[in-house]
Amino acid sequence: MHMVVNGCVLEVLKGDITKQDVDAIVNAANRSLTPGGGVSGAIHRAAGPELWEECRTLGGCATGEAKITKGYLLPARHVIHTVGPVYRGRKEDEAALASCYENSLKVALDHGLTTVAFPAISTGIYGYPLDEAARVALKAIVSFLQEHPGLERVRMVLYDERAYEVHKGVLDEMRGEHELP
Repeated sequence: MHMVVNGCVLEVLKGDITKQDVDAIVNAANRSLTPGGGVSGAIHRAAGPELWEECRTLGGCATGEAKITKGYLLPARHVIHTVGPVYRGRKEDEAALASCYENSLKVALDHGLTTVAFPAISTGIYGYPLDEAARVALKAIVSFLQEHPGLERVRMVLYDERAYEVHKGVLDEMRGEHELP
C-alpha cells in the first residue's frame, strides 16, 4: 500500500527492516546508541560489530534527534539512529515522536540520500500505543515530504501483522484526506 507525496512514494509494508535495500534504514535507538533489544538489537546483529564501534564515537543521541552511520553488513548503505520518547501520555510525547521522523528525513536529505525505511519508533519497549504512533509517524512523514522535495521513496516497514494493518489503515485514511494518487 502506498501514496505519492510531492513526487515521493510513501509505502507501508510488512517485512524485516534489516533486509531493506535502501540508502538508509532508521534505527529506533536508545540515548546511548548501544545495541539493546528489539529493532535496535536486530539492526546491530545484522550490521555486525563495526556498527557499534562507530556508534560509540557519536556521543549518544537526544530524544527526537537523529545521527547517521554506515550500514556495514546491511543491504542499506547507512543507518540513521533516532531516539523515540518513552510514552507517558503527554502532548510532548507526540512532538518528540514526530521529531524522530522529521529529523531522520532531514539527515537523509542532508546526506543526499533518496530512499529511507523506518520501523514503528517507540512502539515496543517504550510503550507508545500503536494506533497513536502510526498517526504521528505518517502525519510527520507526509508533512515533511510536502515541504521538502528530493526523497524518492520512504517506507514504513512493520514486522508483525497487527502493526502492518494499523499503519495501512492510517495511510488509507490519509490517502482519502489528501486525495493523492
